[in-house]
Amino acid sequence: MKSVPPKPGGSRTSSVPIDEHFAMPAEWTTHRATWLAWPHNRNDWPGKLMSVTWCYTEVVRHLSVWEPVAILFEDEANERRALLRLKRAGVDLTRIEPFRCPTNRSWIRDSGGTFVRRQRQKTVRSEVALVDWRFNGWAKYNDWSYDNRLPERIAHERDLRRFVAVEPSQKNPVVFESGSLDVNGEGVGLATEQCLLDETIQPRNPGLGRAGIERALADYLGVSTLIWLGRGIAGDDTHGHVDDVARFVAPNTVVAATEADSSDINHAPLAENFERLQEVRTKAGRLTVVPIPMPRPLRFGGQRLPASYLNFYVANGVVLVPTFNDPADRLALGQLADLFPEHKVTGIHAIDLVLGLGTLHCLTLQEPRP
Repeated sequence: MKSVPPKPGGSRTSSVPIDEHFAMPAEWTTHRATWLAWPHNRNDWPGKLMSVTWCYTEVVRHLSVWEPVAILFEDEANERRALLRLKRAGVDLTRIEPFRCPTNRSWIRDSGGTFVRRQRQKTVRSEVALVDWRFNGWAKYNDWSYDNRLPERIAHERDLRRFVAVEPSQKNPVVFESGSLDVNGEGVGLATEQCLLDETIQPRNPGLGRAGIERALADYLGVSTLIWLGRGIAGDDTHGHVDDVARFVAPNTVVAATEADSSDINHAPLAENFERLQEVRTKAGRLTVVPIPMPRPLRFGGQRLPASYLNFYVANGVVLVPTFNDPADRLALGQLADLFPEHKVTGIHAIDLVLGLGTLHCLTLQEPRP
């Protein structure tokens, strides 16, 4: 059983990935593994932590058929209980890579950094590295000190080079979460102005501005063209992550969330995003934009929850899609099955999971194969 050391290093480098031809691959690129952080923070799921661990079990059960699953556990007791549960659920434990590592929360998409890959060239080998962004709890929560160290710890355990993201001045770290960007693997990305450009509500990088964000994403992730959308969905405590509203499913095809009810708070911002996408021209031409309906509004304790089918996760042979006991579940699953004909598209019941204000894409992080 592996235990991540308390003071890992990882091979830190002061260069930027783009200078060595590293870039963030599309999510459908072949993975070496998927990373998860096993849930333990009861404040994220008040009264529902037990049912959420069963949801994680179901996620691992499906993923482990197609690729190894690396799981960070809070402590030995947490690990022991989880592995017993996974075994009872029929998971082949040889497909699980367990590590003990303290975390504040379980949304590793945002806290675990971003894997980048350099494809094999004539004089250099293929290589995977990790971009270490500063994580500050989405500029909203105070419990993030352990999570901010995750990229360093993961890079150490995997013996990967680690690119620490800093502003061009080389003075300030860049605050960024991978859930705020989606890429096509060919230099084009999607993001929202609400999240990355906000200077008042949940500001990540005050003063960096649009040009500074675009340069950081170009330098560290190879995003040469950034498509700016407007806003995210209601209930999203990240203040506008794009992985709830628009995602690439092919190099020039995007799925976009839509809300037909004009009285719903999500109708106008999602319609604006859809219009922006229809106007985009890339080197490959006009984007193909496929509308995906939103489920009916979900609320708990008077709070709107960020339920969206766009928070799906693409693994090696399976696409996991959050479902909400909604009539639109079947439609969304069918649309994604048409768009991923070589994958098994599988629904994961996510009503309890979304109480933590995130679902499947938020809790997963893909490590590409070199």
